Amino acid sequence: MKNSRVIVALDFPAADAALAFAASVSPADCRLKIGKELFTAAGPALVETLSKQGFDIFLDLKFHDIPNTVAGACKAAAQLGVWMLNVHASGGRAMMEAARKALGDAPDRPRLIAVTLLTSMGAREIGEVGILGDAPEAVRRLARLTQASGLDGVVCSAQEAAMLRAECGKDFCLVTPGIRPASASKDDQQRVMTPAAAVAAGADYLVIGRPVTQASDPVATLAAINSEINSGKTV
Repeated sequence: MKNSRVIVALDFPAADAALAFAASVSPADCRLKIGKELFTAAGPALVETLSKQGFDIFLDLKFHDIPNTVAGACKAAAQLGVWMLNVHASGGRAMMEAARKALGDAPDRPRLIAVTLLTSMGAREIGEVGILGDAPEAVRRLARLTQASGLDGVVCSAQEAAMLRAECGKDFCLVTPGIRPASASKDDQQRVMTPAAAVAAGADYLVIGRPVTQASDPVATLAAINSEINSGKTV
C-alpha cells in the first residue's frame, strides 16, 4: 500500500540516473514525478517501465494549448498508466473541461490537477506577466476556476495550502512543490515550506526533488522526510 505523501521529482537528464534512483527506493517510500526534461530525453518508455515497477507516476508536463490538443495529450498520458497529470489553469475553463472529459470516469482514471502559479514566481515575476493582484489572490482565483472545471485539485505553493483547503474543501487535492527540509537550500524556489509545515497547512502531496536526489544519502534523506511528515515535527 502506497502511504507516502512524498512525490520525488526525478530531475535527471537521462533515464539511467532515474532508473538507478528508483531501484534504491520502494513504491511505499514515495511516488515519482517525471517532468519535461526527463520525458523529452527518455520518452513514454520510462513512464511505462517505472509504472510497471509499482510506482505511482505523476507526469508533470503542464499541458497548455487549445482544448482539443490538450484533451488528446491527456488521453495519451492516461494510456501510459500514469497516476496523475497536470495542465495549466491559465489555459482556461474550456481547456480544463476538455482535458477532464478526455480521461473519462473510470475509478482508476488518472488524477487531473492544474498548475496555479509556479513556485519560482515571486511578486516581481507575477507583475511582469500581467497577473492581477498578489500571489494568494491569483492562486485563489485559478483554484476556484479549476474546481469549477471539474478537476481533482491544483499544484500550489504550500504557503497557499491552508487558504485553498478552506476555500475549496477537504476533497480538493493540493500538490505542493517548493518543499525544502529546514537544512536544505532553496535553489530556484521562492515560496517554500518544510515538509511537516506543508502537511499541517493542508497539503496532500509534497513534491521534493533536489533535496532528495542530490543528497549524499538519498535513501536516508527520504526516510527522514517521511518520518518528519508522520511525526509532524521538523527535523
